[in-house]
Amino acid sequence: MDEVKEMESCFVAPSEGTPRQGLWLSPLDIILANRGHTPTVYFYRRDAAAASIATDFFDVGRLKKAMAKALVAFYPLAGRLCVDGDGRPEIDCNAEGALFVVARSELTVDTFSDFKPSPELRRLFVPRIEPASIVLGIQSLDWCDGDAAVVELPCHDRTLLRVHSPPVIHPDTHSMFSLKLNLCEPLDPISTKIFPISEDQLATLKRICGGTSTFCAVSALLWQCVARRLPLDAETCVTFPVNIRHRVRPPLPDRYFSNALVIMKAASTVKDIVLGTLAATAAHIKTTLGRLNGEMLQSVIDYNEMAGMSNQPAKGNLPDTELRMIGWLGMPVYDADFGWGKPQVMSHAESVRGGFVYMMNGTDNSGGGVRVLMCMEAVKIECERLLYAKFA
Repeated sequence: MDEVKEMESCFVAPSEGTPRQGLWLSPLDIILANRGHTPTVYFYRRDAAAASIATDFFDVGRLKKAMAKALVAFYPLAGRLCVDGDGRPEIDCNAEGALFVVARSELTVDTFSDFKPSPELRRLFVPRIEPASIVLGIQSLDWCDGDAAVVELPCHDRTLLRVHSPPVIHPDTHSMFSLKLNLCEPLDPISTKIFPISEDQLATLKRICGGTSTFCAVSALLWQCVARRLPLDAETCVTFPVNIRHRVRPPLPDRYFSNALVIMKAASTVKDIVLGTLAATAAHIKTTLGRLNGEMLQSVIDYNEMAGMSNQPAKGNLPDTELRMIGWLGMPVYDADFGWGKPQVMSHAESVRGGFVYMMNGTDNSGGGVRVLMCMEAVKIECERLLYAKFA
């Protein structure tokens, strides 16, 4: 495969003055502070008609100008992760800038048939971000329209998720939430595989599951498939991030620009999951979601404040009994338009944590539906026959 050649590397700072301050991080921010950057990649196909008339399709100067303007409103992204005088993580809003890398290659979108995350995909398209305190890094590969988009200004006030004084921990907190990311070294190599589920297959699955949501239906199916490798008397769980912006009281503004996710947990015995119906498993996940209220949310925020920041490994596997389902369905990341239209494909660049599953939008080529990206030890990922058996 041809290499990607780096042409330029620099920092793009906000084009206007921005607040210079230490930005307080909420307990939900802090639990993510040492897990590293999330590597994503976007593939765009240049429109042939536009290409014949546009001579500035890839204009580095305009990209930098647009990015510098955006960083005025999103100024924490131009800062650096640090700690305050008490050792608590915060963002130093110093306007040092976001990393901006320009690269060139003869590669095309057609080079990548399934867009499967891999170390190679990350090496080619995700810039090396050093030091790790840099909040944002972007690599643009010889692929903007300079017109400014009208967006609502973000809310950077993380104190909206402050803890109670004193903290109050509800007795059901440990049973409802996954409070620690317990990763261990894999015994076998990690494998990543993408399972496309078409719109028709998804409709069938949701019908089997009693007309529940896409997330609950797909999660139930995968939980049942993966749990079949476990002893029937074992305890198993599926964990998943939940957006709490509209669930806390008072609700957070839509423009709240920070982490507002908690990790919920639906637990059961392997016997009930494997021998039970998909409809029952999907209903169990839905019922777990229904238990989430303002009191429980404040409890998990208080718990994370008391627990503080632990030095958890960035790589490894979840226990065999846990499956982490991460829903990226319908997120605005699929609409990122730099003047070339929406991306043909948006994907995770590399998955390094076994037991993690990403539920993403399908592609036009796959007939819509969803793409399920599974990352786990190769011996445990061979569930394709079980997964598709429900659609036969």
